Amino acid sequence: MKIDLHTHVKLSKKSEFSPAYFKEMMAEARGNGLDAIAMTEHFNTLRYEDIYEMLDRNYPYENGYYLAEGIKVFPGIEVDIKETGHILIIGRRENVLELRSRLEPHTEKGRFIDFRTLLDWSEEGGFLRIGAHPFREGTPLHHLSDELLKRLDAFDLNGKDVYAQGLEAYRAKIGEFAKRLGRPVVAGSDTHQFMQYGSVLNEFDRNFETVGELKALIREGAYCIEVSPALDIKVKSANIIKGLLKKSLLLPVDDDLEELGDQSA
Repeated sequence: MKIDLHTHVKLSKKSEFSPAYFKEMMAEARGNGLDAIAMTEHFNTLRYEDIYEMLDRNYPYENGYYLAEGIKVFPGIEVDIKETGHILIIGRRENVLELRSRLEPHTEKGRFIDFRTLLDWSEEGGFLRIGAHPFREGTPLHHLSDELLKRLDAFDLNGKDVYAQGLEAYRAKIGEFAKRLGRPVVAGSDTHQFMQYGSVLNEFDRNFETVGELKALIREGAYCIEVSPALDIKVKSANIIKGLLKKSLLLPVDDDLEELGDQSA
């Protein structure tokens, strides 16, 4: 079973949610060999709730995921923390939405929640918690305390960062970091545009139906990370297309400064 554990279903934080764009994204995810995604949309994206309203109207939800256009879509959220950095939190729909509601006072820069409190709030509920792109220049995690980092379940081998920093150097850096903390590494494309699907993914040696089962398989190491030989062209083309689409929609281009290298959308 193949899953991408870091994905977005909106073009950018400031764009409206488009059901047609979502449907196209799922079709392309399936076309790139994926069976499932974690939908880790930014917690402070415009009208976050629109995503779930559309999903509830159009797709069945069972066992903790939506079945959308042949893809298992596990709910999730990407949260900015006060100390700088992003945390991916994946779980059941009701738990993700409850956490998002609690985070409402913390959606603006300068009011982001501190890491310890976010960990405390997400301790219950069976969440899978992943440290996103820990060595990204603009939003790293490596500067945080080991005590807190060890409360995460895994760290993100991020498709955009592999492109920006090089596979071997990045893999060695994140591998050493995760080993020191006693946590596994999992793959996430960090896509906002469908060309990026398949750049990196996780292939599990058996199927899973719930986030709890997924967490157990990650702990067992019952998976391997696949890095596409076409990663560079996938990420580069996705970012070019994303930029052109944002310009055509008259969207600001400075909401994703961390797209490549020192870049926050």
